Amino acid sequence: MLRTTLRNLLAHKARLAMTVLAVCLGVAFVSGTLVFADTTAAAHRAASSKSFAGIAVTVTEKAPEPGAQEDGPPVGVLDDALATKLARVPGVAAVRPSIDGLATLNAADGIPLRAERAWSNVASAYIPGEDSEDTRHPLAEGRAPARAGEIAVDSGTADAGGLHLGDTVTLATDGPVMTARLVGLVTTEDTRVTAGGTLVLFDKATAQKLFLTPGHYTGIDLSATPGTSAYELADRVTAVLPADRAEATTGQAQAAQQATLVNTLTRGYQKIPLVFAGVSLFIGSFLIVNTFTMAVARRSRETALLRAIGASRRQVSRSVLLEAVVIGLAASAAGFLLGLGIAAALPHVLGADGHTLPSGPLEIGPRSVVAALGVGVGVTVLAAWLPSRRAARTAPVEAMRTAEQPPAAQRFRLRGAIGLGLLALGVTWLVSLSDAQDASEENLRNAMIGCGLLVAALIALAPLLASPVIRLTGRLTGRLGVTGRLARENSLRDPRRTAATAATLLLSTGLVTGLAVIGNSTGQALDRQAAAGLGADYVVSTRSTTTGIDPGAVRRLADTSGVRTTTAITDSTLFTGTGVREISGVDPATVRDTMKLDFLSGSIDDLAPGRIALSSTLAREHGVTTGGVLNARLGREGEFARYKIVGVYKDSPIARDALGARTEVARNSFLPGSVQRVLLRTDDAEPKALETRLRTAVDNNPLLKVQDRDQLVREAAGTMGDLLGVMYGMLGIGVVISALGIVNTLAMSVAERTREIGALRALGMDRSGVRRMIRLEALTVAGFGTLLGVAGGLFSAWSVGSLANGAIDDYTLALPWGTLLLVCLLSLTIGTLAAAVPARRAAALSPLEAVADV
Repeated sequence: MLRTTLRNLLAHKARLAMTVLAVCLGVAFVSGTLVFADTTAAAHRAASSKSFAGIAVTVTEKAPEPGAQEDGPPVGVLDDALATKLARVPGVAAVRPSIDGLATLNAADGIPLRAERAWSNVASAYIPGEDSEDTRHPLAEGRAPARAGEIAVDSGTADAGGLHLGDTVTLATDGPVMTARLVGLVTTEDTRVTAGGTLVLFDKATAQKLFLTPGHYTGIDLSATPGTSAYELADRVTAVLPADRAEATTGQAQAAQQATLVNTLTRGYQKIPLVFAGVSLFIGSFLIVNTFTMAVARRSRETALLRAIGASRRQVSRSVLLEAVVIGLAASAAGFLLGLGIAAALPHVLGADGHTLPSGPLEIGPRSVVAALGVGVGVTVLAAWLPSRRAARTAPVEAMRTAEQPPAAQRFRLRGAIGLGLLALGVTWLVSLSDAQDASEENLRNAMIGCGLLVAALIALAPLLASPVIRLTGRLTGRLGVTGRLARENSLRDPRRTAATAATLLLSTGLVTGLAVIGNSTGQALDRQAAAGLGADYVVSTRSTTTGIDPGAVRRLADTSGVRTTTAITDSTLFTGTGVREISGVDPATVRDTMKLDFLSGSIDDLAPGRIALSSTLAREHGVTTGGVLNARLGREGEFARYKIVGVYKDSPIARDALGARTEVARNSFLPGSVQRVLLRTDDAEPKALETRLRTAVDNNPLLKVQDRDQLVREAAGTMGDLLGVMYGMLGIGVVISALGIVNTLAMSVAERTREIGALRALGMDRSGVRRMIRLEALTVAGFGTLLGVAGGLFSAWSVGSLANGAIDDYTLALPWGTLLLVCLLSLTIGTLAAAVPARRAAALSPLEAVADV
């Protein structure tokens, strides 16, 4: 049986290669993602180790205990006196203080550099040691900053921002914007920077002024004398530190913590490849099932003969599973090698948008190898399990029959009953979600279950639907003559095979159709919502959560030529007892010109201290209306008070959850008197020039955003671009595997119909007619799968739309006709192209040899 199994595999090398390729894609994404994750983690660890090289112990301040009260403002304990004291600890070779903070700078073109990654925009002080150098930041060009108004940056930041020595750079920390001259370029191993951030270095006095107070530090690094271990030194240092105010950590532990933090923050890069892996494996499993089913059916006489000469059912089943194991091992090996290429390419792909990752050799761990073998062999064996059982049920008497037997009607009826049951359950499940008003975790899980049931129902009913659907669509191919009619009848010859071949296209087109409809509908809703209630032409807002917009900048914006109306907004929190909401403090005298809110009742003119307006969602949650009272608290401190409701407006992202008088909101905000947003109504006919003047009015502060309505819409819909990228990627994977399935099916079909094709050739059909017949057959199968997939995707998108409607106002189903047409054309084109090789092979058959073939 072993020799027979291996002979069957080697006798069909092309079929073996296509099946291996289908599984190989999924294995490649899984193993490549794991290798990429291990490599990135190892690179982060290596970079952190280099960053903390030579540091035995780091002293930092302890975070205050929750609820701890301090007399007066907090005073830093890490100062020059403590640094001098630590230098006298036995085993300390050198003391080097550090000052760290955050700073965002503008590129040479005035655009903020990597402002969306504020956590990795590092600012520090260049503090030279006894050798007049800061070994943590080795100089590559120029010199170190020595006074206020001078900075150094790392080479990567300079390259990304187009900065050169001598340039005047605009930057900001948490205060007003500043400018400084670039005097030096350094290198760094700080993983926050190498993971896509920026580094700005000041002189010590300037850094202390910006982030602390003179004479104080955020950390003190200690190196050890030869023979002194880091842990021993840490114990000695802890003994001299102020109790409950500072702590000592080994440099190795600090490096591990920083590497873990950065690796956690960049872990999202691993999700998209895993999505592709899941899609390719899921769709590829249907190709495997179909391939083994066809192989078992084609070898039924051979299997029956083996049963007749003594082979047991277990031996027959094991022979099929052994084929699956061999295919799985081959797919795992090929997929793992391809996965190494994916792992090597991912850092460059992710680095295309500036999200660079530390470089290093590929880290091939045991989990990557085990995952490749487990996924490749596991998926293949599971997919071959049902065909193996079907082969084991082959009776010896079937050796006397022809190889091709029509499926039993009883099985069709059973399959139809199961399919109808799943369809009813799936439709009922999805329709029940139409009453859901939020995208909670439970509702999303129910939506996934409902979509899964619908997919299972379509796959189960596909053989039953094949006949009526193909007869209907076959009228088009039937008009192409004899070849068209033969293609239609060949597709109907074995509905199970046709359905199994179309299943891969059904899944890929269904998945992409559903995502395309939801993505397009969500995108349009976000477009409408982003500008809903906005009467202003520009919005100036801050990226910082610890500082607002400088009052001087607000005045300059109001005085800018072309600005007609200015509304300053203070954003704060509103504690309602059941949750935390956002409230915007506005001036009723100017807000009517910059906000176009749809008030369902009441008026914005009645805003005043003690009087607020609520969004319709917040009002509905608390069961209040205009004229009612809401018990709430403004800001972090203070007492709950009774606020009169003077109006209820339709939800708007511009107005947030509630509106109040700015004087009251600003007084109770986390940053008293601050401004977080400024709405500007303009009458300038040259928007580009006006935008330049507005940026100049805020001193080109990189922490401030100046956006017009279109920019707000694009920002709100930014994630939709990522979704579309994932969607088209999944479509690409799906059609590739679908093409392999069609090639496999048609190749085996041509082999089974050798005598039939020979007869057609003998009766006068030329080679072009044979090729046309095979291509039309492939087109018919592809059309059937595409039709079911699009129908299933549209229904799923419609049924789960209520969840999006609960999470996003103004959500309505919007069909992306262009995308749907592209999906259909691509699926049909791939199906037709996949028939090229089988069609050429069929056309090459000699009539006499084909008729003589047994």
